[in-house]
Amino acid sequence: MNRTGRHILLLGVLMLLLFAANLLVGSVSIPAGDVFRILLGKDAGSESWRYIVWEARLPQAVTALLAGSALSACGLLLQTAFRNPLAGASVLGVNSGAGLGVAVVMLWLGGGIAAAGFSLSGFFSVLAGAFVGAMAVMALILFFSTLVRSNVMLLIIGLMVGYLASSVVSLLNFLSTAEGVQSYMVWGMGNFGGVSLRQLPAFAAVVLSGLAGALLLIKPLNALLLGERYAANLGVQVRRVRNLLLVVVGVLTAVTTAFCGPILFIDLAVPHMARLLLGTANHRVLLPAAMLAGAVVALACNLACLLPGEAGLIPLNAVTPLIGAPIVIYVIVSQRSRG
Repeated sequence: MNRTGRHILLLGVLMLLLFAANLLVGSVSIPAGDVFRILLGKDAGSESWRYIVWEARLPQAVTALLAGSALSACGLLLQTAFRNPLAGASVLGVNSGAGLGVAVVMLWLGGGIAAAGFSLSGFFSVLAGAFVGAMAVMALILFFSTLVRSNVMLLIIGLMVGYLASSVVSLLNFLSTAEGVQSYMVWGMGNFGGVSLRQLPAFAAVVLSGLAGALLLIKPLNALLLGERYAANLGVQVRRVRNLLLVVVGVLTAVTTAFCGPILFIDLAVPHMARLLLGTANHRVLLPAAMLAGAVVALACNLACLLPGEAGLIPLNAVTPLIGAPIVIYVIVSQRSRG
């Protein structure tokens, strides 16, 4: 087995170990043997243990695995398409759009949506607001992509859209009640525990479909590494590929942000981790490795959030920068030294 194969195998083993650790660690101490008996459908311990494993720990671990894979794949796609090591879903304004949707629901509509006899409240209204906000920004970026040929200009437009959305959110925060602002801040801290066992199949279906779409873009992405003109000479329809890529990124970012909140740094830092680990830019191995690395990082961050146990949970976005920020700083410094 070559170096690439060994590293991918290592990532796979780490992912499985961290997944198991997420099932075993929590505020309630459950023996490992009982956890695995519960997962196998056998009687073990109390009914409350069964509820904790099936309704809390398992959905949270699967959500972290899928969301980490989705966000890291989005980061890699955008960094390749825009030829910018600091490109990410947050840079395009998609996260800000989701945040604006949630702010409208929580701070302006009072936590519920009602129109023409149709109403949503609580978690589902927040979910709908985040998804609609993210997809609205994505539709706006797609519209501008038909007018702007330059990837750099499109990236700048995404940044401006994100700033506009953040400005409106700030205004809503200023005009809202203290309870509304607190609820919005809690959502903004991020959490992999927002997907219930009943919602998990739908969440997994959308994320896996998006990841499959990302894998179908491997060949044109490799061509884009050599420049848009070279890719066009190879028969790649650059604008079409870019639009398909934006749709995949938009759907993956929208669904993960809607369910989990705006997760910081995973989309930005993990693709660089995968590049440093494998030492290659070939997306045939880099994209699957980035997905595995994203799952590993997300599971590790979720585990770190659970470690205080009875003392409470650490906010997810208080943990992800501890891993992501040093990597981004290293990438910036190393590129500057090469220049």
